[in-house]
Amino acid sequence: MPEAVLLVAHGSRSAAGCGELLALADAVAEARAGTQVRVGFLEMSDPPASTVLDDLLRDGARDVTVVPLMLFAAGHAKSDVPALVLDARAHRRGARIVYGRPLGVDHALLALARRRLRAAGALGLPLAVLARGTSDPDANAEAWRASRLLADMCETQLVVTGFSGLTWPTVTGALEQLRRLGAARVAVFSWFLATGVLLDRMRADWQAFESATGVGVVDAGYFGVEPELIALVWARADEARAGAAAANCDVCAYRRPFPGLADRVGMPIGVGHSHLAAEHRHHAGRGTGHALPGPDEGCAEA
Repeated sequence: MPEAVLLVAHGSRSAAGCGELLALADAVAEARAGTQVRVGFLEMSDPPASTVLDDLLRDGARDVTVVPLMLFAAGHAKSDVPALVLDARAHRRGARIVYGRPLGVDHALLALARRRLRAAGALGLPLAVLARGTSDPDANAEAWRASRLLADMCETQLVVTGFSGLTWPTVTGALEQLRRLGAARVAVFSWFLATGVLLDRMRADWQAFESATGVGVVDAGYFGVEPELIALVWARADEARAGAAAANCDVCAYRRPFPGLADRVGMPIGVGHSHLAAEHRHHAGRGTGHALPGPDEGCAEA
């Protein structure tokens, strides 16, 4: 087993959500025979990503590509998964372990979201794009970017962004913006890979909003296991293997002081769910297009 790919997901308390992520891993593996593809989780779900990576290396993998199944570069992709990669490198020096970038605001995802909206009969409707909220301003800004790009793809000139929590606006707040701008019927697309507890909560929020206001809400779904997503996962793996994976560091709070988050600059990697923060730190300072962790270095960005 010389080559392997490890997909790292956050994890969910939803059995259906975990099932969809496992199905995605199976579909990724089926798309390219000859490379073993496994999935691991940071929390809430088994198997843990660190255990899966150890198992791959113990079973003889000598070239492992780690791809975060995360849509935006927030703390998990910038800190937790890099710590897992660096810890494995320290203990398995005979193996090559490379790290890919998150899925991001990619044309493939925008096209898939548009297909979902078209299937729901929602092209042209005022649009709410709902994403997982984070404490990372850079990641939240990417959600706004996705909303604008998707609106331009979907023939609508009225779009808002909402979040499941941790930041603003909330789901109800985003829908209320559309109502106040005169929308009587709106489309909702959830910028999520799979179903889960957060998506269920957001759905309950917009159903309550619909009942309270009379504004019709068309649910266009989320990404799910589709050819566009499978191809994008392989694209992220391929660029990491080629040493071409890079991420934008212009406004990363781990590299540049951000009001209210100045203590994050240069902080230890892995302070979230990986529990591997002791040895590695983010690099503080300037940097655009900072390369993801190479064979012998730490990670400032992912």
